[in-house]
Amino acid sequence: MNKKKLAKAVFKGVFKGAKKLLKGVKKLKAFKKTRRTVQRTRKSILLGAVLMLFGRLFAILAAVYAVLFAVFFFDLDGKLMYYVVEPFLVKHYDKMERRNPLDMPYEMK
Repeated sequence: MNKKKLAKAVFKGVFKGAKKLLKGVKKLKAFKKTRRTVQRTRKSILLGAVLMLFGRLFAILAAVYAVLFAVFFFDLDGKLMYYVVEPFLVKHYDKMERRNPLDMPYEMK
């Protein structure tokens, strides 16, 4: 074998070895990348769950705020007191038996 052929054979062997080494490195990188992707996926799932929880909480609080604002804006609590509670209380307390302080003698007061 002459030097050129020997150099080519060595180069091919080194090249094949380098190719195998590169494939191994690529597989390792792919494995690391998928592991990172799985970790990111877990993190994104957790983040998504937390954001969904906060989103629902925000929606509930916004609805409660809207209802309370409507009660304030239309004075619904005052109207409830005037049209429902007060007539009930008037009816209840007008039926009560009371003593008449004018009928009592002056000395007993």
